[in-house]
Amino acid sequence: MRRRLRELFEEIRTIPVYRYTALVVAAVLVAGLVVLVRTALREDRSCAAGVARPEGSDECVGVSTSAFDFGRRRLADTVRAVARENSRLKAGTYVSVALFEPFTATDTDTMNDVLHELQGAYLAQYAANHDNNGETPFIRLVLANPGATGAHWEQAVDRIVAMTKSSDRLRAVTGIGMSTDNNKKAVAELTRRGIPVVGSSITADDLANGQRGKDPYPGLARVSPTNTDEARALASFAKVTADRALLVYDKPGDPYTKTLQQAFTTLLKGSPYGSWPFTPPADRSQEGSTPNTFRQITDLVCDTDAKLDTVFFAGRHTQLRQFINALGRRGCQSRKFTVLTGDEGSYLTGDSQLDASALQHGVSVRYTALAHPDAWLKNAPATGGSAQGSAELDKLLAAAKAAPVGPIGTVALADGQSIIAYDAMQLAVHGVREATPNQQKIPPLSDVGLQWPQVKGSLRVSGASGWICLDVHGNPYDKAVPIVELTPKGTARFVKLAWPEGRPPSKECLPPA
Repeated sequence: MRRRLRELFEEIRTIPVYRYTALVVAAVLVAGLVVLVRTALREDRSCAAGVARPEGSDECVGVSTSAFDFGRRRLADTVRAVARENSRLKAGTYVSVALFEPFTATDTDTMNDVLHELQGAYLAQYAANHDNNGETPFIRLVLANPGATGAHWEQAVDRIVAMTKSSDRLRAVTGIGMSTDNNKKAVAELTRRGIPVVGSSITADDLANGQRGKDPYPGLARVSPTNTDEARALASFAKVTADRALLVYDKPGDPYTKTLQQAFTTLLKGSPYGSWPFTPPADRSQEGSTPNTFRQITDLVCDTDAKLDTVFFAGRHTQLRQFINALGRRGCQSRKFTVLTGDEGSYLTGDSQLDASALQHGVSVRYTALAHPDAWLKNAPATGGSAQGSAELDKLLAAAKAAPVGPIGTVALADGQSIIAYDAMQLAVHGVREATPNQQKIPPLSDVGLQWPQVKGSLRVSGASGWICLDVHGNPYDKAVPIVELTPKGTARFVKLAWPEGRPPSKECLPPA
């Protein structure tokens, strides 16, 4: 071994200096190139301004302030419209409001939801900036993406927080469309850091303040009723007795399904049939094996007393569709059943996998919608809302078919998502402008969330979905709940307005203590 080492040393000594230098230089260059390539691959995770791919993910998450559409062509028209509106605003005259949605969603139902909420939020932004009667500040809309399932909510929240301290002057977050565990975490962190949040279509009771007298999300306001209020409104409409109904529910559930189950359980106290569970995949947009479970449950439904004619369903839309399909193939075809559920029913409009024949053979599906375009057109009550709010939105929609407002693509109002997102942005704008001191252009961040308890009486927001009168916890009081029926053609037919309190609010719209 020693002899071989000496021979090797002698070989190196005999290499001409210029060759030795070249070898060294080449080695350094190769090593440097490797480092540069690794560095470039590690750092080149950006997608657009404020948006990047986290390690181990191909999703672009963060907060976009440009015309970046997150690789979703369906969003492109509306995103470009937002960017045009933002570009006309002068520095120092605006605040930013972030729309928090899963812009990289992969399933069709969620993507429809995201598109409609984006369109509604943009139309409210445009109205606030152009029909403002001189009110300021102007509103800049930015798009916050926590990922398809919300798994990257921390990155989105961190970016939002940074924007409150920069020239972006971010003053509120709206959206938070679904009541999921990740959205619950995001709202908790946003409000913990002092950022006001206006929830659009979240309905879970445990994603709201005021439960058991506590406010775990200081600065959170909502424009949609809680699941409990939706269930109360549904009960006042349906007038179902416990001995004629049973409950089918998601076990273990998520924030939406759990609180809906609890609300329905209260309504069905004393039912002789108890409650029947099913267990869906963790990702409730997947089909899983629940069709087999629903086939079995349907057989058991047929075993009940003949007077039972109502099934309360506490589950997400994929499982709801599966259950309806199974019920349509029930053995007791001579019996008729009505399925009553929450606002997830709105996702079934246009669902190609829904068996329409079920709705032609003794199965009715009615659900509590967050909003509906026909709710205020005929026989509207004197209080609780009016056709004027819907008319203003319709006017904007007509203008959005072309420049300068649009185009923003085809807008569908039947699922209520555009309407409720429009109202959520209206509430955010209201809070921002009411918090702006006289003779000043920009409100303090800490003051925006303090406005919610005053949104009532003559200071209410007259939304397209109805009056928004908030209680001291930021929840809408006695909010109009449209009862909607799914038709055999897969469309949504407005049936009637229902109310958590059993009747519309008084003209003062002042929540009781």
